[in-house]
Amino acid sequence: MTVHKRIRPFNTRDTYPEQALDNDLCQTVVARGQMVFVRGQIGQDLDTSESVAIGDAGAQADKAMANIAMLLEEAGAKLEHVCKITIYLVDPRYREAVYRTVGRWLKGVHPVSTGIVVSALARPEWLVEIDAIAVIPD
Repeated sequence: MTVHKRIRPFNTRDTYPEQALDNDLCQTVVARGQMVFVRGQIGQDLDTSESVAIGDAGAQADKAMANIAMLLEEAGAKLEHVCKITIYLVDPRYREAVYRTVGRWLKGVHPVSTGIVVSALARPEWLVEIDAIAVIPD
């Protein structure tokens, strides 16, 4: 019996052709029909893999949150079900623009949040990455 639903599976050799990778992943996992884990999202179109908003951390955060909202919907969840987000920034100076954007998407939701400054993300044009965990209510 399968207890996990995997949404938008992919292999890293297709997503990152410039890197020698071969990992089977997916964008979202729904565990036991209730817990929803959304992979870190960046300023990238999920259908074309095109990076968007190059150089604009706030706009990249907006695309990441739009991706999260879409993936949650595909999983049967909503933004209001988000319990935890983690925001990764490559520069602390992007914090205000990114957090303002995320705040608009999650207004009234009140999730817990962790912010981390990292030296880099998977591609140099990505300035912010956001992942989310949601719980679909009974």
